[in-house]
Amino acid sequence: MTTRSRARAITVAVLSVTASLALTACTGGSGGGSPSASASAGPIGQRVTQSCTDLLPASALQVYGKTFTQDTSWTPAKGTPAATIERQRGRVCRFVATDDPATTVTLAVAHLPEKSLTTLKDALYERGGSVPTYRVEGYFALTDGVGRADAFPDPYWITTESTLFTEPGGAQPVVDAVHAALQPSASATPAG
Repeated sequence: MTTRSRARAITVAVLSVTASLALTACTGGSGGGSPSASASAGPIGQRVTQSCTDLLPASALQVYGKTFTQDTSWTPAKGTPAATIERQRGRVCRFVATDDPATTVTLAVAHLPEKSLTTLKDALYERGGSVPTYRVEGYFALTDGVGRADAFPDPYWITTESTLFTEPGGAQPVVDAVHAALQPSASATPAG
């Protein structure tokens, strides 16, 4: 039952952020008139310019005792947090262990408006699993052997998944590396 509840909570969080992103796109702007249909369909996130290897260098993955290569042909599955981030001009990445293709680390980073981040944080807070060691607002969940960490060095949303993440600390090297790569931009905007 717990696994199903967590899976439902994750689905609710993904749906909440997707709805929030769509609603923010509809309500944003300075025109005063009603938004056009194209405004609600377009992304509201800013482009994440850092490459996958800038965000997550190979040295950050060495802690797992494996060598990883980037899978540049990978695309996120529909309905996943990574797919949502990709639609918002975020960066999505997958790294595969060279000795075991079943061992992967998925990473996605979005640069989002404050309202969208707040809605997502609220949904994840309701799910539970707060992780203070991420040094920013962060959450962790383990579902069917796959750990997922979410962290918010505002204005960014970092989400990462792997079977290597069996507890919050398992994702810490990835969260820390990405946070450090975003730090010059992320530290300019106060958390909240």
